[in-house]
Amino acid sequence: MGARKRIAAEKRKEARKNKSFAVLKNCPTSPRKMRLMADLVRGIAVDEALDILKFSSKEASGRMEKLLMSAIANWQAKNEGVRIEEANLLVSEIHVDSARMLKRIQPAPQGRAHRIRKRSNHVYLAVESANALIRSESENSEENESVNVEKESEN
Repeated sequence: MGARKRIAAEKRKEARKNKSFAVLKNCPTSPRKMRLMADLVRGIAVDEALDILKFSSKEASGRMEKLLMSAIANWQAKNEGVRIEEANLLVSEIHVDSARMLKRIQPAPQGRAHRIRKRSNHVYLAVESANALIRSESENSEENESVNVEKESEN
């Protein structure tokens, strides 16, 4: 592996240490329905997101709530001795991808058949402390400023 790839991989690994995440694979709900729930909780504080999911009437909200609880438990395992209330946890990242599709056939009139696609999805949910998120954004802006200064000095 080249030096540039190794350095980039180490940066990604270091950034992942601050995040806690949970992944739900092959969930038998259509991605479109799950994305509705994902859009509701993206960027919101964890306790508020749990309330939204708990009192939502959608079927996908139950699975999303369980996934969020798992991500919180993972955060607690990484950060022993820190209280959740003090950490100001946020749902920093959440995305839904389509998974495998089960294809079935429904009989139709006059000897025809209609294809039924039973969709499923993968959900990735990351939880991060608001304090750490602010710190990482300020570091990124400092790096961008230093790169801009270097480019200007070259010209």
